[in-house]
Amino acid sequence: MLIRIFGMGCAKCSALERNAREAVSQLGLEAEVMKVSDMEQIMAEGIMMTPALKVDDRLISTGKLLSVKELVEILEG
Repeated sequence: MLIRIFGMGCAKCSALERNAREAVSQLGLEAEVMKVSDMEQIMAEGIMMTPALKVDDRLISTGKLLSVKELVEILEG
């Protein structure tokens, strides 16, 4: 599983990355959590608001800081 967090380094982007790592840890998943901060890459993905979260190639959210609980529920499904 590949989890990508898109953002330029704002507090919410960093918090989303921490929350994603914590959710992966709680679930004991084998997943790579990757931060994408290059604006060209973000735009190439069609993302207009950050933070954004993609799991594999599925866009899960944009412009929202998801909690660890919300991420656990998403990753379980």
